[in-house]
Amino acid sequence: MKETNRHLERLRVIEGDITRQNVDAIVNAANTTLLGGGGVDGAIHRAAGPELLAECRTIGGCPTGEAKITRGYRLPAKWVIHTVGPVWHGGDRGEDELLASCYRNSLELAIQHGVKTIAFPAISTGAYGFPLERAARIAVRECLSFLRNHLEFGEIRLVCFGTKALDAYKAALAESAREK
Repeated sequence: MKETNRHLERLRVIEGDITRQNVDAIVNAANTTLLGGGGVDGAIHRAAGPELLAECRTIGGCPTGEAKITRGYRLPAKWVIHTVGPVWHGGDRGEDELLASCYRNSLELAIQHGVKTIAFPAISTGAYGFPLERAARIAVRECLSFLRNHLEFGEIRLVCFGTKALDAYKAALAESAREK
């Protein structure tokens, strides 16, 4: 139980603004073009400044479930990891696996770039319509699995916008803690 608790302690669920997180990297819930949009994506592009968009133009987009990395520019974070979550179509088009891949691929990029602390938004739960509780369980599962296998990693934050998301992600973390 003690070993599991160490992993649980390195995964935090908080309410806040992802653009203000003092971590090595923040994750952007991007669209496939990586050229900005609404919600989290738009907020990150605005906070990082026009240099982020300029760098994103050189990348050539990103398929759903994958991740790309850029500098953070005017953000407190050194890096922005852009991942494209799935649009919810009822759950029978591989949405769960694609969402899980967003977390795994983002965390793999983090390791490759020496990141020790990272903040994720609630990927795909806004305009893409992924059910909040289901997304929260996937996020918590993937993050805890990563932390178990990467003892050198510092902290993962799941940054929620609003109390509905906060409650769903806290419930998923509590559920996972009870299962261990």
